[in-house]
Amino acid sequence: MTRYRVVWVLFLIALTGALGTGHSLWWTFAGALFTLIVIPIAWAWLSVNWLRIARRTFARVTHVGEILEEEFRLINLSRVPKLWVEVRDQSTLPGHYASRVVSLIGGRQWRGWRVKTRCAQRGRYTLGPLTVRSSDPLGIYQMQRQLDVVHTILVYPATFDFHDFPLPATFLTGGDALRRRTHYTTTNAAGVRDYVTGDSINRIHWPTSARRQRLIVKEFELDPISDIWVALDLFRGAQFELETGKAGSPAETLSPPTTAGGESHATIRLPPQTEEYAVSIAASIAKHFLQQGRVVGLIAHSAHREVIPGERGERQLTKILETLSAVRAHGEIPFDHVLSLESVMFARGTTLIAISASPDTAWARAVQQIVHNGVHVVAVVLDSRSFGAAESNDDVIAALANAGAIVRTVQCGSSIPQAIEA
Repeated sequence: MTRYRVVWVLFLIALTGALGTGHSLWWTFAGALFTLIVIPIAWAWLSVNWLRIARRTFARVTHVGEILEEEFRLINLSRVPKLWVEVRDQSTLPGHYASRVVSLIGGRQWRGWRVKTRCAQRGRYTLGPLTVRSSDPLGIYQMQRQLDVVHTILVYPATFDFHDFPLPATFLTGGDALRRRTHYTTTNAAGVRDYVTGDSINRIHWPTSARRQRLIVKEFELDPISDIWVALDLFRGAQFELETGKAGSPAETLSPPTTAGGESHATIRLPPQTEEYAVSIAASIAKHFLQQGRVVGLIAHSAHREVIPGERGERQLTKILETLSAVRAHGEIPFDHVLSLESVMFARGTTLIAISASPDTAWARAVQQIVHNGVHVVAVVLDSRSFGAAESNDDVIAALANAGAIVRTVQCGSSIPQAIEA
């Protein structure tokens, strides 16, 4: 029984005695208890009202391994001091603890604090809402109020830098043109046209402009051989996870990428799950080739079909990272069926990068058919045994190599760039 209920019970007893006997002592006792009911309610109400919380999130988009920083200000809008206020944060971001107990906020004053959290899991999360709670000095009555201060944050998967990604020896630019115009600058000049508002200045062809006495810009065409497709296996039955505590599980700590100046970021820890490794590898590959100006597309069949047509530029990288931050390995279609269904999008001469941990050789046969159609294939195989699977995928690796694909194997705990660039 709470203190408030105890006071109510005592008040009812005193009131009954006062009405039954009419004795002044009972009336005095009932009046005092009634005061202990009204004043705590009023005090608690004033403590949680006339408050405002300013929540500032310094970045709404971040990566796994990076620091999320938030700043809070609890502002007392009344002239009455607040003895203490508890702020409870109901954010869904793992490991984000922004709750605080703030004491003695003077009238028209504010108290602030900052919270720093290292993002450990990819996904879309909400920051908030917030609940404020307080009571009277005796702790008889408590009251709380919810403040709908809600922000959304997107945590991109961890990415690693590649310096020499393995591509087929026949991966050369300058193949048969698609005869499809693009607003990107490529190595294939298609012709010239009159300048229109919005054209970039660096695309103006000055010699032709001088001859024609008006501004002329260059046009370009796409090159199919430079297109890259990243196919990610999210079939539910092809995912494995190394249980915490088993031998090898500490190896989930991966070496982070280093900057050009040689400075190393904080250590990035990936869960020992094939799903997280595959998503991180896919994000790193897309980032690597998009930064080189390549056309990159993404295929991932999760609970829904996720296909991002090939494009260039930062906008394409943003779309791919947003998709990869939310996908989960809930797919019901095996990877070999996915490759067969989506193979119609692979033009002859393009490069397919397939990422899977499946020990089923069926997807190796699907790759063989794709290679037969003139598509170059790089297969990134996650070693299922190292992730705790009972069945090895050695047969898959051998079948992929016989099919003509470049095969790279990534083990749980190994350095992803080193394993792929080996």
